[in-house]
Amino acid sequence: MDYELLRIIWWALLGILLIGFAVMDGFDLGTGILLPFVGKNDLERRVVINTVGPVWEGNQVWLILGGGAIFAAWPPLYATAFSGFYLAMFLVLAALILRPVGFKFRSKFTNPKLRSMWDYALFLGGFVPALVFGVAFGNLFVGVPYGFDSDLRMHEEITLFSLLNPFAVLAGLVSVAMLVLHGATWLSLKASGEPGRRARAAVPYAAAAFIVLFTLAGYWVLQMDGWRVTSAIAADGPSNPLLKTVARVPGGWWSNYTLHPLFWLAPLVAYLGAVLAVLTRRVPTLAWVCSALVPAGTIATAGLSLFPFFLPSTSYPDQSLMVWDASSSKLTLEIMLGCVVIFLPIIMAYTGWAYRILRGPVQAESITSDSHGNY
Repeated sequence: MDYELLRIIWWALLGILLIGFAVMDGFDLGTGILLPFVGKNDLERRVVINTVGPVWEGNQVWLILGGGAIFAAWPPLYATAFSGFYLAMFLVLAALILRPVGFKFRSKFTNPKLRSMWDYALFLGGFVPALVFGVAFGNLFVGVPYGFDSDLRMHEEITLFSLLNPFAVLAGLVSVAMLVLHGATWLSLKASGEPGRRARAAVPYAAAAFIVLFTLAGYWVLQMDGWRVTSAIAADGPSNPLLKTVARVPGGWWSNYTLHPLFWLAPLVAYLGAVLAVLTRRVPTLAWVCSALVPAGTIATAGLSLFPFFLPSTSYPDQSLMVWDASSSKLTLEIMLGCVVIFLPIIMAYTGWAYRILRGPVQAESITSDSHGNY
């Protein structure tokens, strides 16, 4: 297979895996954020927790798949991002660790104050990753300070506080609103009684917050500089980020939408998903499907805006990592593509089967009748 085509396929696959993570694990995170607000007493919070209790561990497979795809298909990106964003990634991992601990430990205590403490740990386990993942995406548009020497050894000047720039924080809030909306539609589908009704009532507010923040972020991107390649580059050439020249151009991130009008479908899908989630909230299954369009459209919008860049450099723009110069070898991409063709459908089929087995809302009566079998 042509090397250029392989790189495009793996760029698209990375986007699909990130969307898979945002859709499948996103409602887990959104449910954790909503937990203290839609559950007013211990039983109601147990209902909320048990809507994701059987599936949250499996959903995190998508995060592992995304990280593995970056490691195997885009090693320079993996090395640069995970080194430069190390403290941010550590913060995410620390927050994600709170989730299994919160799920397991909460059930071990009868003291209401201790249970409430673990409820807020679950809230942090949802809010912090949602915010930090959005902040990371925001920094892709702003660029980060890093570069390479002649031996392609990376050096960077990235700090945790430098990542918390205004636009990145805005992108983080977009991510939080997006996942709260997705979590609210999930709870309206899976939580019986008052928690489900409160979650359904929260859908319009979460959708409105997403639409406002997403629009503001888009307008901001329109005003900022984008990166553009100014030299000839071989799309099937070697993976060496030192072989090109790049310029910063005002409004450069929107050039792809000028060249390819069909790209506008991506933000349209995000907007449409948010609106339809509100209009169909009385039909919970359909509302959840519509809310899944929001992270899909949002991530696609970011990827299409940045293409062909992965991680722009503010220190050395010419050394920014791109689809054409940050991939593994052609043989590696071919072998990994074969693995994806075989195993990704198996994962999706098993996931669909598991959700079919676990279909139906969580009832408070089933929890009280089997306290030891539920969280």
